[in-house]
Amino acid sequence: MAPLIPARLAGLTGATRGGVAGLAGAGAGAAAQFLTVVLVTRGTGQETAGLFFSGTALCLTVAAVLRLDAGNGLVHFIARSRSSGYHRASGYVRAALVPVAALSLATGAAVVLTTSDPVLRVLAVALPAVACSGVVVSATRGFGSMRPTVLLDGVLQPTAQLLLVGAVVLAGRDSVPLLATAWALPYLPVLLLASIWLRRRLTRTPHPPGTVPPPGTACSPGAARDLWRHTWPRSLASGIQAVFQRLDVVIVALLAGPAEAAVYTAATRFKIVGQLAGQGLAQATQPRLVRALAEGDLPRARRLYRSATLCLVMLTWPIWLGYAALAPWLLGAVFGDGYAGGAPVAFVLAATMMLATACGMADVVLTSAGHTGSSLANLVAAVATAVALDLLLIPSMGSLGAALGWAGGTAVKNLLPLWRIHRLYGLHPFDTHSLTTPHTRQAPRAHDPTVPHTRQAP
Repeated sequence: MAPLIPARLAGLTGATRGGVAGLAGAGAGAAAQFLTVVLVTRGTGQETAGLFFSGTALCLTVAAVLRLDAGNGLVHFIARSRSSGYHRASGYVRAALVPVAALSLATGAAVVLTTSDPVLRVLAVALPAVACSGVVVSATRGFGSMRPTVLLDGVLQPTAQLLLVGAVVLAGRDSVPLLATAWALPYLPVLLLASIWLRRRLTRTPHPPGTVPPPGTACSPGAARDLWRHTWPRSLASGIQAVFQRLDVVIVALLAGPAEAAVYTAATRFKIVGQLAGQGLAQATQPRLVRALAEGDLPRARRLYRSATLCLVMLTWPIWLGYAALAPWLLGAVFGDGYAGGAPVAFVLAATMMLATACGMADVVLTSAGHTGSSLANLVAAVATAVALDLLLIPSMGSLGAALGWAGGTAVKNLLPLWRIHRLYGLHPFDTHSLTTPHTRQAPRAHDPTVPHTRQAP
């Protein structure tokens, strides 16, 4: 059976190279972030660690909400403008960055003026750079390049955070504001370098001489109208996704205390392995999925989806099985004796991530096909499930209750889009041919080449 697997993975074609690059960057970032958590848990007390983790989680949540998912909107529109030589790209970039920068600056200023907490003030000052850097780095992927994402988002930022936070810890400065400052500083060079790359790429795609800039360029309001008409449902979904991803740490800190939040963060830190593996593949595959579904090429979309799912399962399931088996020893050995009690959280995490990776990039497929409203409804249901379970279970079960709440929300978040894309397009992550040959059945094209073909449910 082993010789059949490379043949199946070959179905990714160009996405494989991008996926490998994305996974390399994701792996480097995951390792650096993991080591940062290890340094903080072993070099500071649980109270300090819990306050640091909950503060940075809150900053990342707010930044993700303020990004309005403009980065993925740029990937979508820049990739679609490829046929016209990317002449509309600069207009889309301006339309995305202006509201994100304005909102993040206003939010940061409001926090600085209304609070005396030094940690919140530090993170509020960093908020515009945190928000805008994510948008600019995402925009570079619309041109089909993974290099800025890998080098800046995957290597430079987390490595610099590791070195700076490590310097504070090794200096014996058990100060949450200093730790927060060290964590926030690397976003500035990432924003600067990504902006330079993007500006150079945009200046190489000028309008043809003697032509009038078409609607949707920097000289027309059509760019903002087109971008936000597509992106606004996903903006809400992205904000809800950010809340779903990180709010549990904040809730644990509020309901069970900073020390319990530190244990929960340490036990769930391995979650980033699966998330970044999926992110690396999604970043490389999403532009190709957009084009395949826009052209009604369901066989190609099916191959991309199933091959990416197989890659995810092969890469991550051994990690989750090993983590579940070693968690009782591993947590105490890596993070310290006070963290060994997080083993039940690790069991819940491993089982949930195996289910999530088996569903593949179902939500990415759904949004690539243009069903951003359905994605939003799915996320609302997932967050409602997770928050309800958190409020019910955390007061009595602590970090384990938060893990069970997150598991319930994650199941909803993955199974609903999986059901939806199966109903609409007949897509599912596995079949009897998953390890042999991809399907070659041609699907009828949609009448409108910009709208994916929709198969009626039986």
